[in-house]
Amino acid sequence: MNEAQPAPPLPDRLSTDPRSPHHVAAVFAHEIGIRLNGKERSDVEEYCVSEGWVKVAAGRTVDRKGRPLLIKLTGRVEAFYR
Repeated sequence: MNEAQPAPPLPDRLSTDPRSPHHVAAVFAHEIGIRLNGKERSDVEEYCVSEGWVKVAAGRTVDRKGRPLLIKLTGRVEAFYR
């Protein structure tokens, strides 16, 4: 990681999918952590802090385009840099 460059502020909503309008590439230059209800999760594909949800892959299930199917989990969401 490049420590000389300051980390940009974490957005309210962020997605790992580069095709999404909520994808911010500058944020992914740093390591991000997500907590849902106080428990750290490493399988989060998308999150929204203000609405209180995260989307995670539903096992190995994929749609017809080969992307993982996502399920929405709700609760208290915290995003942070590690």
